[in-house]
Amino acid sequence: MKIKKYILSLLIGATALSFSACNDFLDRDPLGQFTEDDAPNALVGGKMYNVYYLMRGYDITAGIPAFMIHMVRSEDSEKGSDAGDGGEQAAMYDDFEYTASNGPLGAYWSQNYKIIYQCNEILDDIEKSENKDDTENIRTKGEALFFRAYCYFNLVRAFGEVPLVTIKVVEASDANVPKTTAEKIYEQIDKDLTTAEDCLPLRWNSDYTGRVTWGAARSLHARTYMMRNDWDNMYTASTEVINSGIYNLNTPVDKVFTVEGENCGESIFELQCEATDAMKEDGSIGSQFCQVQGVRGAGDWDLGWGWHMATTLMGKAYEPGDPRKNATLLYFRHSNDDPITPENTNTPYGESPVSTAMGAYFNKKAYTDPALRRKYTRMGFWVNIRLIRYPDVLLMAAESANEKGLMGEASGYLEQVRAHARGTLTNVLPKVESLDQSVLREAIRHERRVELGLEPDRFYDLVRWGIAQEVLQAAGKNYQPKNALLPLPQTEIDKSNGVLIQNPDY
Repeated sequence: MKIKKYILSLLIGATALSFSACNDFLDRDPLGQFTEDDAPNALVGGKMYNVYYLMRGYDITAGIPAFMIHMVRSEDSEKGSDAGDGGEQAAMYDDFEYTASNGPLGAYWSQNYKIIYQCNEILDDIEKSENKDDTENIRTKGEALFFRAYCYFNLVRAFGEVPLVTIKVVEASDANVPKTTAEKIYEQIDKDLTTAEDCLPLRWNSDYTGRVTWGAARSLHARTYMMRNDWDNMYTASTEVINSGIYNLNTPVDKVFTVEGENCGESIFELQCEATDAMKEDGSIGSQFCQVQGVRGAGDWDLGWGWHMATTLMGKAYEPGDPRKNATLLYFRHSNDDPITPENTNTPYGESPVSTAMGAYFNKKAYTDPALRRKYTRMGFWVNIRLIRYPDVLLMAAESANEKGLMGEASGYLEQVRAHARGTLTNVLPKVESLDQSVLREAIRHERRVELGLEPDRFYDLVRWGIAQEVLQAAGKNYQPKNALLPLPQTEIDKSNGVLIQNPDY
């Protein structure tokens, strides 16, 4: 297995930092007092590496809180596992029975703010540095602004109004501030990403694979405009990324989410993970992304916890012959005696994971290479987490172009994505020939659903399109308009001593 040189040293260094004073500093109760003595030897670079470490954390990208908040609220995902495992999470996120005391809710909030506070500290360190205009400090500033914007975008989408803290937190009272309007949160996101785009390089050299680039910041900016249906800015940002010529669709769809597809031409930003012979069962340089979503079975099929599964509706969304169905959904046969059919040919090596009533398919985008499982661990700690992909940017360009009345241009971006999925199969996924705006709108929405299946944005797409209630209730979910926003964690409200006010209707 190829060793990712930069990221392995980065992760080990960040792990050392995280398991020492710096992580203790961030994990303290917000009512405590923070001091510089908590991390006396933590340099700016080490603190930045720690942010990458925190981003791969269970609560924000690789575990149950992230999957429940981002994915399970859509019609295409379910909690998974079995009925007795985390039933309260199914009620909360599958059935929209929101409760402010939910554990994953609080964990998600805390991890996002933990990263925000670390970024604030980095930015404060750089501003006070005598060398703040050095190239490395400028780039580190761009990284810190990117991640702060990323986490505030997570929070504003999930909760709406949240506290805006952009200073280094020394006293707990520094962070105990009232909610800020969503408009003001987005203003800060725009400011952070605009500056980050000026600070970050187009590319890093191969020793630094995985560090944030201009393309990642510009693509995230397009995504934030997309959530606001700001078609003009969304179009400008997404087409600038396309016209940069940095990214491509040269990797076949069945390889993108394999180890072979890591950091491929369509990768705009992915979190780097690793395993070594000496650290086979240690997730400190990897993540639990595959462990949590891995097949919940027995023997060779004991690959994980089985959380976050696809629904039957997700399977039915694909057009006949679309190769992305087999690249996204992991079918299973109920017994080894079941015949091979088009619905189960995707079962690896003809083996049979255990069936579950909690979902129709496991997530193949979290499936691990059997050879590497035998070498390292069945839990797949080494698998990178893809956060921004080029097809997403193409579809953002298609959607914004179409809404601006540029239907011919929109059709071209849409066709690039479909042609990539089609590959050499000339008889599937025909080009969408219509230039009617409403027809293209539905085609682009469909394409986002299947191209980005079991990735984080489907629920938020439904909300911003104004069709969440219609689609989710048709899927049997108890969704109401108020469920577009989650309640603030009750633990945070209690700690604030009346400063934080709960969202309406909760």
